[in-house]
Amino acid sequence: MAIRKLKAITNGTRHMSRLVNEEIDKNKRPEKSLTVPLKASYGRDNYGHRTGRNKQKGHKRLYRIIDFKRNKLDIPAKVVSIEYDPNRTANIALLVYTDGEKRYILAPKGLKVGNVVMAGEKAEIKVGNALKLKDMPVGTQIHNIELQPGRGGQIARSAGVAARLVAKEGTYCHVEMPSGELRLVHRECMATIGEVGNSEHALVSIGKAGRARHMGRRPHVRGSVMNPVDHPHGGGEGRAPIGRKSPVTPWGKPTLGYKTRGKKQSDKFIVRRRKK
Repeated sequence: MAIRKLKAITNGTRHMSRLVNEEIDKNKRPEKSLTVPLKASYGRDNYGHRTGRNKQKGHKRLYRIIDFKRNKLDIPAKVVSIEYDPNRTANIALLVYTDGEKRYILAPKGLKVGNVVMAGEKAEIKVGNALKLKDMPVGTQIHNIELQPGRGGQIARSAGVAARLVAKEGTYCHVEMPSGELRLVHRECMATIGEVGNSEHALVSIGKAGRARHMGRRPHVRGSVMNPVDHPHGGGEGRAPIGRKSPVTPWGKPTLGYKTRGKKQSDKFIVRRRKK
């Protein structure tokens, strides 16, 4: 895997770079039985009200159904292909189980075509296998971690991230998150061993605005360059400060550091926060 910088043939390619990922099967189409049409929400909620001002549809794409639960236990599966997924930063791996069923999983670092993976108590401690936290040794790198048993992985699913099983104590295990936060997770929760692959994804330079539009990103204008009628930060001669104690949204609500998180039940499972 490498980053390829494009020649400055045009202004758009002057700072552009692309990810050269040789492990991806570029000629293979996604498994038809594991894809569904992706309806773009265009940054709107279930009422159709516009909630995300800087979102758009982007390029047309299919959604790949990913097996985050890994609930097909004690049945080995062979990795048939590693594929690109336009809906996420990580690559995905197509598994074919011995009974013929096919499923997609997140492709961890080091997983190759031809490898055999398995989920359940009988699974070995190796990359791509999924086990309950109680069955893993302390110090194991893990990803795709459940927060509630049977719900499916919710944590550590982006490219290049991994959490670490730090300790086991009674009903709960101490898991160090990629952010540095230390959290209690139930010992019956499933997780996959290894680090999520495609770790160089963050090093890619988009290079031009058109490429961002294909990803579904609309232009974002700073409030300080607007007129006072359009934004509370607007107005003034030249580059002026915002003129108030704290930054606000276009509708006057505090932002940038203003805490909006309520008292949630999950707070009691946080042993050490990522921010001191």
